[in-house]
Amino acid sequence: MLVLSNSIGTTVDMWDGPIQDLSKHFRVLRYDTRGHGASGVPEGAYSIGRLGWDVIELLDALKISRVHFCGLSLGGMVGQWLGIHTPERINRLILCSTSSFLGPTSQWDGLISFVLQPGNMAETAERFLRNWFPPHMLEEECAIIQSTRATLLAMEPQGIAGCWATVRDMDMRRTVALINCPTLVIGGQYDTVTLPSHSELIAATVPGSKLVMLSAVHLSNIQYPAEFLSAVLTFLLSNER
Repeated sequence: MLVLSNSIGTTVDMWDGPIQDLSKHFRVLRYDTRGHGASGVPEGAYSIGRLGWDVIELLDALKISRVHFCGLSLGGMVGQWLGIHTPERINRLILCSTSSFLGPTSQWDGLISFVLQPGNMAETAERFLRNWFPPHMLEEECAIIQSTRATLLAMEPQGIAGCWATVRDMDMRRTVALINCPTLVIGGQYDTVTLPSHSELIAATVPGSKLVMLSAVHLSNIQYPAEFLSAVLTFLLSNER
């Protein structure tokens, strides 16, 4: 079983590209993060622990004991928490375009305040797109840009704000050293959100982990689907630690 965990501002649809190929090798479980898509949108801030327990409770409800876990951005932060706190549930771990800490706190407070003000989702959506995709994809207004924008505009501002609070409050720079399952870190060379140095730090801290850098911005699974899929399958199908 392979669990896929999405980034802030996306839904299970962000995994449409690789799902068919991944399903040839694994049962695949996709879920909408708290505050996103078909999941509930509770008021207030969400914690990384709460998002992690959401996954465990989902697995328990489905009577699934152990899984491979692949998370991108916020999903990768959830993956780190699972690897640290529930190692008995994780076989192999893939952490994509993510970080163990993203400061300073003040930047997140400003973003949270902005998105919760009425009428600001359109500008918030454009900020996401500029952070996620290279200029040439934005200029072309290709189908993936249009569909991603539509997904963002359909989001509840509280869901975005709650998950931004998760990022604001989490710091796993030291505790990721406790992860002891086979781990792959996938970073983007041109990522301005979770910088290449963030991926390098995780890979240097998690014992025995592997690092793959793609020539991508933030959503490497969408920008470079073939290369992303190859890295994931090579790691998951390997017998090496």
